[in-house]
Amino acid sequence: MAWKITPLLCLLVCVAAVGAARPGTQLLNVCMNARYHKEKPGPEDKLHGQCSPWKKNACCFVNTSIEAHKDISSLYRFDWDHCGKMEPACKRHFIQDTCLYECSPNLGPWIREVNQSWRKERILNVPLCKEDCQSWWEDCRTSYTCKSNWHRGWDWTSGYNQCPVKAACHRFDFYFPTPAALCNEIWSHSYKASNYSRGSGRCIQMWFDPILDNPNEEVARFYAESMNGAGLHEAWPLRCGLLLLLLWLLS
Repeated sequence: MAWKITPLLCLLVCVAAVGAARPGTQLLNVCMNARYHKEKPGPEDKLHGQCSPWKKNACCFVNTSIEAHKDISSLYRFDWDHCGKMEPACKRHFIQDTCLYECSPNLGPWIREVNQSWRKERILNVPLCKEDCQSWWEDCRTSYTCKSNWHRGWDWTSGYNQCPVKAACHRFDFYFPTPAALCNEIWSHSYKASNYSRGSGRCIQMWFDPILDNPNEEVARFYAESMNGAGLHEAWPLRCGLLLLLLWLLS
């Protein structure tokens, strides 16, 4: 009798197992578990300056948005001018980068767990639109820096980042010869230079018009659904195989 019901039972259990998989919507409208992020996104009507595009739905507080615009702010004590004065056009991109990181609720598909003292989660390989990478590089190529990875390796003995010994200051395009090199490397692959253009629905925009809807919602939804579908496709044969083996043993 057990042998007769096993195939049907296996089929029903497999369907149930697939249906119980984590839905991709859990990757949407979320905030990172990091130092200054809110637990859940929500309206912040008075977000400052370049962070204002996220005021309808933000993971950052007003004070975070204010500090994001300051040199050596209280957020991370990071000095943009570590190799002399950074060009204002270049600094705008780093402010916008900070606003995206701190305020965006649309980075869920790229959030990964980390074991760091100042955060439990980070972003990895966020597909940044090619125009955003290009303009970032164009506006910064004549400013100066001493490192290609800004996440680590600094001298913090003064209370803020300074170039390590023997790290020479050169133009950005020395350390970052291409727009892709800048986007991919500067924050340890937090971003990945995309071949997609703004408005394609396939890449995250660092810049967007606050009067219009946030275009990154559509992008996050696309990748969340893609990841969820891929997860189901890869997982169900293994689950069903294990269940079939278990039912065979029990029979």
